[in-house]
Amino acid sequence: MPQRNGLDPARMKLPAEGSWATIRDHLVERIPRLPPGRLDEMLAEGRIVGLDGPITRETPFKAGAYVWFHRDLPDEVPVPFEIAVLHHDEHLVVVDKPHFLATIPRGQHVLETALVRLRRDLGLPELSPAHRLDRVTAGLLMFVTRREHRGAYQTLFRDRRVRKEYEAIAPYDPSVELPATVVSRIVKERGRVTAEEVPGPPNAETYVELLEHAGGLGRYRLVPATGRTHQLRVHLNRLGIPILGDRFYPVLRETPLHDFSRPLQLLAKTLEFRDPLTGEDRRFESRRTLQAWDSYTEWESS
Repeated sequence: MPQRNGLDPARMKLPAEGSWATIRDHLVERIPRLPPGRLDEMLAEGRIVGLDGPITRETPFKAGAYVWFHRDLPDEVPVPFEIAVLHHDEHLVVVDKPHFLATIPRGQHVLETALVRLRRDLGLPELSPAHRLDRVTAGLLMFVTRREHRGAYQTLFRDRRVRKEYEAIAPYDPSVELPATVVSRIVKERGRVTAEEVPGPPNAETYVELLEHAGGLGRYRLVPATGRTHQLRVHLNRLGIPILGDRFYPVLRETPLHDFSRPLQLLAKTLEFRDPLTGEDRRFESRRTLQAWDSYTEWESS
């Protein structure tokens, strides 16, 4: 089944045994969030298929068979910012991701994600991310063009063989002694929006350096040795200098999806690694800058 809007179809394996007369009967029970009427419309439109072609209301249930279908898409708020492609070769695509654009489809973000946009715009149906950036973080994001090469590049990030640098804008506090290496244990539980530092063996490490300061703000260089969820945000908050625009730390503030004001002032600035396929030393640098440093007034009123 081909992609639709840059999205692969969902694949579902039917149970090894069951008393359903038809595949439709099983799907009604298995996907309770999908109204039976909508399921019937999808069947009539030929949008649910098996190995032998489109499935109908009368197609008998077959234990262990596979079916494919495209899910209905959520209503999405368009993200009004462009992705800048910095590098494109036979193996890799490296982009400058804007704030507020998720890396991959999840929840309420499907079409308005970097992966789906790039698959569509570049005509690369097998494109997949080598790593991820938070939706609210801007900067370098690397994708692999072909499935057979994905593992080699994802392993680089898993094994911490990619040197990453970030920039952040946060309050300047002369009492914070920098440079410093922040080490702690960070845990993010499933179902919770924020992460927290807890007692126990450290699993997160960030080098923090003050590059310059002016007007009560500092521009910081962050070099993470690990990649825990929200690590940079948690560690700067721990130092008492939370990143400007952070709506999670120190206080969680609910924000509607259409609110693109005051973006988090965190930028994935550089990526450096030895290419696992070519042996070439690679270095990529973001061309973006952080608005609050360029013009705090414009950022605050955005």
